[in-house]
Amino acid sequence: MIVAERKPLSQIAEIMAPYKRICVLGCGSCVTVCLAGGQKEALETATALSIQRQNTGGTLETEAFTIERQCEYEYVDEVAERLKGYDAVLSLACGVGVQTIASRLPEIIVLPGLNTHFMGYPLEQGVWIENCLGCGDCVLHLTQGICPITRCSKSILNGPCGGSQDGKCEISKDLDCAWHLIHERLQNLNMVSTLQEIQPPKNWATSHHGGPRTIVREDVRIDNGE
Repeated sequence: MIVAERKPLSQIAEIMAPYKRICVLGCGSCVTVCLAGGQKEALETATALSIQRQNTGGTLETEAFTIERQCEYEYVDEVAERLKGYDAVLSLACGVGVQTIASRLPEIIVLPGLNTHFMGYPLEQGVWIENCLGCGDCVLHLTQGICPITRCSKSILNGPCGGSQDGKCEISKDLDCAWHLIHERLQNLNMVSTLQEIQPPKNWATSHHGGPRTIVREDVRIDNGE
């Protein structure tokens, strides 16, 4: 899932300072799971902004509600007319959600309330760890589910490097060496021999290279008659 966290309230207040009637719009998917942008956080943010504005001698009218996903036109369209009634919308979604609303409703001022960090999973309650860079050329079949691109500090494909010691990365002793983990996993699966094959340099053209990436599935597209 996409992992994000709320911007500092002082920064959000500064961003929203020019506006007197705002909507704090939550997103019911990834950012709800990571406790950054669901309905609870939307209500809390709206209340905090109102109090902050009162403390500075001003007034702020807020409403907070959440839609299923901000990253799909289908759900944005359901609240389009409602959103047009505000001076600005504070989006508690990832950067994709903010941009989707801005694209779909260009007449609306939509501003980010979160900082989007990475794709990852909950390691434990309240702790999330990055485990996918979205490189566009997955190699997890070679490493049996442990990503060397994300989890190795150097993103090397033929590891480990010479700096790892006792299973820890030379960058920080708090970081497990990804290639140590990979070797252990392959050893447990009796697949260590697969590491003997040298991998060529990674083709980064499948990553963020030359502009935003697009995937087209012709088999699921709908012909709009154009």
